Amino acid sequence: MKNKAEDLRNHLFATIEALQDEDKPMPLDRAKAIAEVAQVVINLAKVEVDYLKASQGIQTTGFFPDDRALGMDGKLVPVRN
Repeated sequence: MKNKAEDLRNHLFATIEALQDEDKPMPLDRAKAIAEVAQVVINLAKVEVDYLKASQGIQTTGFFPDDRALGMDGKLVPVRN
């Protein structure tokens, strides 16, 4: 998978920085659109967390960067993509 949770965080922080640019701030409608799309991605990540719980942490979609996940017992276990 090309895009990871870290990429989303980087884009969101870049949006915040662009909004704070006093010389040329990002238009609010564009920032709102970015925030709305980010919320959809966050909701998908929540679904992945639920999936990890249901599969007892042995499978992942790859959105989260680690090759291990937390198992139901709270211990790290290998994942299969």
